[in-house]
Order: sequence, then structure tokens, then C-alpha cells
Amino acid sequence: MPLAAACTEPRRETMTKPEAPRPTTGRMPVIFAAHGAPILLDDEAWMGELAAWARALPRPRSILMVSAHWEARPATLGATRTLPLVYDFHGFPERYYQTQYPAPGAPELAERVRALLGARRMPVADDPERGLDHGAYVPLVAMYPEADVPVLQLSLPGEPEELFELGRALAPLRAEGVLVFGSGFLTHNMRYAFRPGVPQWAREFDAWAADALARFDVDALLDFRARAPAAATALPTWEHYAPVLVAAGAAAEHRERTHFPITGWWMDGAFTRRSVQLDG
Repeated sequence: MPLAAACTEPRRETMTKPEAPRPTTGRMPVIFAAHGAPILLDDEAWMGELAAWARALPRPRSILMVSAHWEARPATLGATRTLPLVYDFHGFPERYYQTQYPAPGAPELAERVRALLGARRMPVADDPERGLDHGAYVPLVAMYPEADVPVLQLSLPGEPEELFELGRALAPLRAEGVLVFGSGFLTHNMRYAFRPGVPQWAREFDAWAADALARFDVDALLDFRARAPAAATALPTWEHYAPVLVAAGAAAEHRERTHFPITGWWMDGAFTRRSVQLDG
């Protein structure tokens, strides 16, 4: 994500306290987190909200991460061992390129994902030299700072329906202690980055997304480009929205409720911090 170098210190917002999730039914929740950018690591309030969210979640055995910053077809599995991070941004202060997150790899999870996709005749590839990108590691630094939960990253392979079906194929992992974790942004227009003030189009799209997710209106979520207000402005490109479709697919068969552990606006601007938890 080519953010400009002239990043200012994030403005603090009132923290949104995560709701206490209901007791689980033996399945892990599915989550989608707004991941900010590397400068999120300096935002104590937002980091605190992410940490509190993680504490309220059941402890995962491993994490399957789908990030807005890796699109590859077919669905591709990243490294299954600890590798250097992918610093997929430029123009930031040097300290952001020194961030480390040496989470263990998850080779057993990779084999399980390969089997689940194979059972549905979905092609899968491997990129064993690809480490975690900033869409993956930034929220994980906040949520699991000890880097002691195995992590596997999976690419985003295609169109909305394909992403939803990918999530459906991954759904059995929830009963195996795996946290299916989407990382992106529900609004993402870089022309408005670091401009103060929340535009009306951003409020409208955020409200639409919240309603569609709360009702779990899959048809609307998949057809967002036609049904959502100001979709072309909120998402000139839609890779940051894509992970929520994988999350929705993974939750589709067993979902009791949707809630939003984190809301508000990043730096009082056009990027919604709305994050989603799908329980069931």
C-alpha cells in the first residue's frame, strides 16, 4: 500500500470497548480487522483495542490470515516456517522497517487447507518464500504480541463469489481451533488519506456495510459494487474489502450473531476502523 511519507501522528479517539463474546459452541469465531498501516503501531489507543479484542477471543491453536495485500490466483499458501516480514510499503521512517514478528509457521494447517480446497476441486499453490505482509503482521503485533501462535497466510484469489466460496471451504477449521482472520479496510480511498474530516460517502458506506453484516445479507455483501452507496468512492479498488468476503464464507454455515468490537474513524478521516466478529 503506497502511503505517502508525510504521515502525521495518529489522532487519538475514544476507545470502543469490545463486547464480551458469548460462550463459544466449540467453534472459533471468524474475524475481520481494519489493519491501519505501519503507523498503527504507534497508536496506543487502537493497539489497546486490538489487544483487548484478542483477550476476549478464545485462544487459537493457529491463525489462517487473509490480507488485502496479497492477491494471487490460484489461492496460494505462504511460508510454513518463520521468515522475514514483507515490508510492502515505502517512504516511512526507518523504525517501521525494523518491526519483527517471528511467529511460528503452521505446516500442519497448510496441509489441512490444501486438503479442504482439494476436496472441493479448488486449485491451490505454494509460495514457500513469502513472509507475512503488513496487513497480516500489524494487527498480530497488537493482538498476539508474544508471536507464539502459529500463522499461515493465504492469498486472495479472485472475484467476490470465489472469495466467499473459499471461506466456505475453510469453515471446518473453526472446529479445529483455527482463527480465520481477514485483514483489510471497509473503506479505502488513498486520495483521502490523512485528510481530516469524515466524508459523507464514507459514513454512508460504513453504515451500509454494518447493516449488511449485521443482517448477514450475503447477496448484498457480494454485490456491494452495485448495492452499496458510494461504493466506487469508498473502494476505488476493492482488495481491502475482499477479506471480509472470505470471513463471511467461513461463518456462513454457523453464525449466531455479528458484532463490531472496534468502530470509529482512523485519524478522524475517511478510513473506517470497523472490525467484525462473526460468532456461531
